[in-house]
Amino acid sequence: MKTEGIDGTERFLSPGKGRGLKATKHFKVGDLVFACPAYTYVLTVNERGGHCECCFTRREGLSKCGKCKQAYYCNVECQKCQTERTPSERVLTLRELEAHLDKLDNEKNEMNDTDIAALHHFYSRHLDFPDNAALTELFAQVNCNGFTIEDEELSHLGSAVFPDVALMNHSCSPNVIVTYKGTVAEVRAVQDISPEEEIFNSYIDLLYPTEDRIERLRDSYFFTCDCKECTSRSKDKAKMEIRQKLSSPPEEEEIKQMVMYARNVIEEFRRAKHYKTPSELLEICELSLEKMGSIFAETNVYMLHMMYQAMGVCLYMQDWDGAMKYGEKIIQPYSVHYPPYSLNVASMYLKLGRLYLGLEKRTQGVKALKKALAIMDVAHGKDHPYIAEIKKEMEEQK
Repeated sequence: MKTEGIDGTERFLSPGKGRGLKATKHFKVGDLVFACPAYTYVLTVNERGGHCECCFTRREGLSKCGKCKQAYYCNVECQKCQTERTPSERVLTLRELEAHLDKLDNEKNEMNDTDIAALHHFYSRHLDFPDNAALTELFAQVNCNGFTIEDEELSHLGSAVFPDVALMNHSCSPNVIVTYKGTVAEVRAVQDISPEEEIFNSYIDLLYPTEDRIERLRDSYFFTCDCKECTSRSKDKAKMEIRQKLSSPPEEEEIKQMVMYARNVIEEFRRAKHYKTPSELLEICELSLEKMGSIFAETNVYMLHMMYQAMGVCLYMQDWDGAMKYGEKIIQPYSVHYPPYSLNVASMYLKLGRLYLGLEKRTQGVKALKKALAIMDVAHGKDHPYIAEIKKEMEEQK
């Protein structure tokens, strides 16, 4: 298939990485590098009724589909759009997406088999399917190349496939960031990019130390990262900060054991969210923070991870003061550990700002929202609907 290309960029063979995307002109911070409509997408179930199933617009008064009685749409045009194909393969076709079938372990193969069985169970009477080998490859392609569409607070709105966006290689010091306007992915520069320079996105959460990032990339994307952050490990010391003024510095083995505990409790919490009550989840957070705090500083990323989980539980329980307490501890270390124009930092300022306003702390609330906007102006673009919503919230405080 001959592709039309994307203005200002070019597909090329990246040394040591395979295919990639490079700039053919200069992009400055905040510039839109390119936009890509979703090839296919689905709204997450718990957002139905609040967002249009087609364009993901958040609004009141959506119309329920008269046929399925499940989906909601802005209007008739949005209801019809599900059948239209979008131009999302200008530099990479869906068939070219990597599946890495030869690298899947037994657990991943079993997950694919379960998904295929569920697909047949629920839809075999309505759809014709390709054979299992083709479905296995398709599921593997989506698992490795799919994107989560998130709102301004990084809540999960849906899942989608953006072939052109998937062409970009990974770096732990990315020069672009991907945000979403409805079901369109927008790629914006967060560093100045020169002609012939490769365009790098980040595939993972960049909070964690080098060893954790490398492990996550190997497990999910089947490569070993050799970007400048991973080779220099320049941020690892700050990310793994040990408590100061301990009566005696912890031994290396003690630190290693605590890191192991931290990783285990993070996985335990992830699983526990499916069956434990909010109070029980908060207890896991508090106990783990107490234990890790005997060695780790509050700025340590494992401490921050569990504080973030605790904040989320407090928000769910409507414990606004508790959520604010954790948010205030998180925000400054986040600003240090994450790269510039991080969505994680913006969303934390946004959550804190809204909490402050809800608790009638107007000055602090407006200040936090302004800091969120300073990041979002670059990451989302000044014309994004989320920015208009936040500015409206600020105007209402006058």
